[in-house]
Amino acid sequence: MGVDYYNILKVDRNATEDDLKKAYRKLAMKWHPDKNPTNKKEAEAKFKQISEAYEVLSDPQKKVIYDQDGEEGLKDRPPPGNEPSSGFNPRNAEDIFAEFFASSPFGFGLSGPGKRPIPETEILTIDIKPGWKKGTKITFPDKGNQQPNQLPADLVFVIDEKPHDFFKRDGNDLIMNQRVSLAEAIGGTSINLTTLDRRSLCISVTDIVSPGYEFVVANEGMPKTKEPGHRGDLRIKFEVKFPTKLTTEQRAGLKRALGG
Repeated sequence: MGVDYYNILKVDRNATEDDLKKAYRKLAMKWHPDKNPTNKKEAEAKFKQISEAYEVLSDPQKKVIYDQDGEEGLKDRPPPGNEPSSGFNPRNAEDIFAEFFASSPFGFGLSGPGKRPIPETEILTIDIKPGWKKGTKITFPDKGNQQPNQLPADLVFVIDEKPHDFFKRDGNDLIMNQRVSLAEAIGGTSINLTTLDRRSLCISVTDIVSPGYEFVVANEGMPKTKEPGHRGDLRIKFEVKFPTKLTTEQRAGLKRALGG
């Protein structure tokens, strides 16, 4: 029989496709040349054997020929449709991300050495957790690019945040700016706003608002990912609009009211 591919992968002749894949991944990780820098030549030879064994045993047509006639049979009778292929061929990244953000299926073609390209469509679903921050990474193992005789790479999505017109995020807190008149700053005011989850909120401010004053509304910020049910705060930063002109009577009235 020549080379014993079953022995190389350490599986028996009744191994399933899943068994073969697990065995290949385990051995490929162990003997990958990058993981064996001090003994690279031996690792390269072992890695090549492991890849060849997996290539044959994971291909139903090649496996039948190998089981009947061994390694020599593969040389004498290559299976039909044995066109060379280039591994994993996704569309360009721009298309992929455009479809991802539009909630469209993410499709790609998979093919392997010695196999016909087999079109496959796979829907990758990302469950966005409340409170996720910009830079959060979601990894899909083995869904990335694959080069010949190498393990498939991972596919990694990185969360970005689109700026909001009204709120600004600061960690788990939300910040908003509010402009009030001098009369409102002194006499009190109410703020009506719509939250990010579309609730109507009415906030009464009875304190005297000085320039730079910040009013904190507890538990109205972003959800805390590591503390389900808890949120950060909403911080309202005030800007006071001072009048540009006052009549003599208004000035006098203000002086009397303010004790001047």
